[in-house]
Amino acid sequence: MILCVQGPAHLQDTANPMVRFPVVTLSSPRCIHATVTLWDPSKDLRSISSNFSYLDSSGWYWGAISASEAHSVLQGATEGTFLIRDSSHPLYMLTLSVKTGRGPTNVRIEYSLGRFRLDSSSPAKSRLQSFPDVPSLVQHYVSSRNKGEEEKTEESDHVTSPAPKECAVLLKLKRPMHRPQAFPSLQHLTRLVINKHTTCTESLPLPRLLLQYLQDYPFQL
Repeated sequence: MILCVQGPAHLQDTANPMVRFPVVTLSSPRCIHATVTLWDPSKDLRSISSNFSYLDSSGWYWGAISASEAHSVLQGATEGTFLIRDSSHPLYMLTLSVKTGRGPTNVRIEYSLGRFRLDSSSPAKSRLQSFPDVPSLVQHYVSSRNKGEEEKTEESDHVTSPAPKECAVLLKLKRPMHRPQAFPSLQHLTRLVINKHTTCTESLPLPRLLLQYLQDYPFQL
């Protein structure tokens, strides 16, 4: 948005008694540039729809299960096992439930302007990376852990709750917990293997339908 200011501005009262603020009249050509970023709500629809399409294909999105149900599912799992579920909090869509060294815990996932990131009360929250979808977010933290990068950046490991400092947990994501009724098909497992070996699936010498199948889920887990 561009606001044109003409010379020394002076204020005059409006003649309309219903208007309770002064009117600015300007007299010399000088422009003040004010940048206003407007967010298109339709982008939210596309972003959220795409995200849930990916999650439905992943097999580790558990939908509307409660925190206690997620706790039961993860209780006997190894450290680093995780799943994504619907959040019970009205201000959040999704929650990451993960088995940590202290047992199962939950981390809400924030969404804003087409981007997802982990919620945290840590001072490092502003430095947490955001992603266009939840599978990309999860894949980032799994990859960071596998590459031994978790000790290099605070953002990839420590997620703190609003409670005292002792409640900070070391977040390690290793493997997803698939729903029993959504165990990945052979085709999907093959797709994951291909995605682990290339990021340019469109250049592979495959039929168009197979290329589209690969592009429908461009993740490694």
